Amino acid sequence: MSAPSEKIRCDACPVMCYIAEGKMGACDRYGNSDGKIVRCDPLTILNKRIESGGEIIPFLKTEWDGSLIRDDEVFVTANGAGTTYPDYKPAPFIISRDVDGVDFITVVTEAIFSYCGVKVKIDTDRHLGREGAVVRANGEAIGHVMTSEYGSQMLSLGGVDHLTGSTKSEGRVTCDALMKLCNKEAVELTIDEGSTVVVQAGQPPIVDGHQEERMRVGCGSATIGMFASQWKDLVDEVVVVDDHITGVVSEHQAGKVLDWPDTGIKIKGRKSTPGRYFQVADPGLGWGGTDIEDPLTILGPWNEKKGAKPGLTMLMVSTTGEQFGYYVLDEHLVPQKQELPDTLRPSVDLIAENCEPALCTVLFMGGAGGSLRSGVTKNPVKLTRSVRALKTNVTCGGAPLYVWPGGGITIMVDVMRMPDNSFGYVPTPALVAPLEFTVARDDYKALGGYDEAVRSIGDVLDRGGEYGDEVRAISPPSGSGLSEQKNS
Repeated sequence: MSAPSEKIRCDACPVMCYIAEGKMGACDRYGNSDGKIVRCDPLTILNKRIESGGEIIPFLKTEWDGSLIRDDEVFVTANGAGTTYPDYKPAPFIISRDVDGVDFITVVTEAIFSYCGVKVKIDTDRHLGREGAVVRANGEAIGHVMTSEYGSQMLSLGGVDHLTGSTKSEGRVTCDALMKLCNKEAVELTIDEGSTVVVQAGQPPIVDGHQEERMRVGCGSATIGMFASQWKDLVDEVVVVDDHITGVVSEHQAGKVLDWPDTGIKIKGRKSTPGRYFQVADPGLGWGGTDIEDPLTILGPWNEKKGAKPGLTMLMVSTTGEQFGYYVLDEHLVPQKQELPDTLRPSVDLIAENCEPALCTVLFMGGAGGSLRSGVTKNPVKLTRSVRALKTNVTCGGAPLYVWPGGGITIMVDVMRMPDNSFGYVPTPALVAPLEFTVARDDYKALGGYDEAVRSIGDVLDRGGEYGDEVRAISPPSGSGLSEQKNS
């Protein structure tokens, strides 16, 4: 019986796993194949197919016939590239590309982000939780509810305090939730004193078991302003119920311009300006993001002296058009529900038509720290200044991103624009995300870059890179078992 092969140490991150033959490290990204540390996912090269309208598609070495590759049609991402740890060494790939006669350098590395998180934009009319409420995954606090935006609920998840500043369990759960969200997987979140919501990038949210269909067309006042003319001469009063600003057409400026007569209606909320009311109800999952199921509860007694009379008609509708009711005042000036007339149905449908689909958007946000910048240049601050001066372009998995103003290189990117499974992790815990810096070669030299490490795209495809030349730009060797086995 042969003796078991010796474990070898991986230096791709601070964990420094000892990995046995045929198994993977704790990160599920590096493994031991024939006594060598290899990156188990392929390097992703994007091929810009001009004939298909500029579509970006993955391109691997297995698809390359060895012919000359046009540099301006391909882009090497950092997906599958590997890290720079320890960070004083050059990035795994520093590639020269000719674009319109200009020699550009693209530096790619899978960056380890301890300072990172996600901003989640949830397009829904539903109230998910109060501002500042703790957001949890598997019972652990991983973030909080942010300020609501127009038609959207916002969450801030992750960050260094959740990853490293609390318990080990909180850090692990936070890292796992962030990686799943960034890789476009579904994650169930609970909000203290609020809802349970399933979030997945590019998909509608599921709130308390109900899949949302649409976000609001606007607040109640905005809905009145947009559609008042649709209701003129068809109904005596329209109330658009909304958690933030409920609109009343007879009092609203839009109604006044249309010479809408007074109706003597009374709204219980706090009046802001004519036809606009705040705090008509508490936030919730009911009409217009409020907690009410019966819209009549927001009405006070009707005033006969100001226009109320038996037979007066009223349409009450939510800001998504999902809830609506038609009422007629009886001889006691009490609204009685009736069937919605066919003449009003198109206006309700128009509200719904103008509502965009409910959607979850996941934005990865991280700070490109001094250490990873050392993989680009020996003087990291020069890279920061070059990025701010717009001489160096930054991308994430080939996707465009937003660089925040101010100090450092703080980035934000929509994960839906990135290749699938772009994110990994290290058990420190921290996320691993692809990062590319592209700069003209002369400017790269001025940064103090590693000019001696520059290579061509053809050379990268032919010879691979630091961790396993033969698998750098292709999938792991068949039979290696690296995709199934993990270091124990």
